[in-house]
Amino acid sequence: MSEPTWNDDYESGDLPWDTGIPDSTLVEIVGSGALPMGKALDVGCGTGTNAIWLAQRGYDVLGIDIAPKAVELARAKLLGDVRCRFEAMDFLAARPQGSFQLVFDRGCFHVFDEAGERARVAEQVAAVLAPDGVWVSLVGSTEGPPREMGPPRRSLRDIAEAIEPYLEIASLRSDRFRDQPEPVKAWIVLSRRRSVPAQPSSRHG
Repeated sequence: MSEPTWNDDYESGDLPWDTGIPDSTLVEIVGSGALPMGKALDVGCGTGTNAIWLAQRGYDVLGIDIAPKAVELARAKLLGDVRCRFEAMDFLAARPQGSFQLVFDRGCFHVFDEAGERARVAEQVAAVLAPDGVWVSLVGSTEGPPREMGPPRRSLRDIAEAIEPYLEIASLRSDRFRDQPEPVKAWIVLSRRRSVPAQPSSRHG
């Protein structure tokens, strides 16, 4: 999707994905102590709700979004002494400097219809993820009943084919986007940097 499309959404305020409250799945995972502390990157940060919440819990956060208007709105929400900043950036074309212990993505990976673009997202995450880092991604699921609206749907195959060449999937479970008026199915994916390349699939004769 192009920058004007997303920027127009933020200019108009037509933001059904922007609940104004921290994502409950992120809150749960951070609260469990399963994620390393340190620097965090929020990809597709929107108006900054999750990035600011992470900063309030001790992370040094960079939120990026392709829409300059989203970044403007996010910066306007910054209050107090929290380590959080926002930049307009196309993550497919550029990546922030440094490495991050946490990369968070609530619905960015799944907006890309082309397999090559989804693989590019995973490649970019692998490039910025610290050796002990974790990528947490919430992805619209092919499970659940038919619907006309809501997050794009991606299959397990879509996810694995994009991520596996670059990152190791540490866990993948079926859940939902809980903070929407009508919660819909989601995949919750946690991935880590590979210590060894993915091995070819075996065939036993």
